[in-house]
Amino acid sequence: MLSDVDLSRLRWRCRRGFLENDLVLERLLSARGNQFTDDEHTQLKTLLELDDNALWDIIAGRTNEFPADTSPMVQTLRDTLTKH
Repeated sequence: MLSDVDLSRLRWRCRRGFLENDLVLERLLSARGNQFTDDEHTQLKTLLELDDNALWDIIAGRTNEFPADTSPMVQTLRDTLTKH
């Protein structure tokens, strides 16, 4: 479980210049942000290191090329996208 400080930092990192990414990431953080495990937090931080277009292509399912250790978080993001 994330501390309030870690969640605040994560929210800041999730602010992107690409609206679609912002929407998906905000939905995810609103739904589960403080319940992330350390592993999920690490996976999301790894994905946030990608540029906006690459991240969107992953979330939208346009590509399945992403860091291998992030597969569970990629699926979580894709599920978040399709729920709304």
